[in-house]
Amino acid sequence: MLLTLDLPDHCFPPKQDTNDLACKLKLYSALLFFQSGQMSRGGACEFADVDIYTFMAACKQYNIPISNIEPDSIEDDLIRFESLHPNQ
Repeated sequence: MLLTLDLPDHCFPPKQDTNDLACKLKLYSALLFFQSGQMSRGGACEFADVDIYTFMAACKQYNIPISNIEPDSIEDDLIRFESLHPNQ
């Protein structure tokens, strides 16, 4: 899909590299879509055209959790696993 945006020149530094700006807009949009639950991590990486490591580093930089699993849920899962598989 091709999307055209009309951006005011005064919002950006003079002589802003348009390719760099496009990459940033895609990444920031992907971060917001991911954070709001509208896009999966894989979908966000594809949307932003970055690898998973770059995307996760950006999540860390902007304090966006990469998982919505609560610590108590992880502990409950471990207890269930250990009760079902006591010798592992």
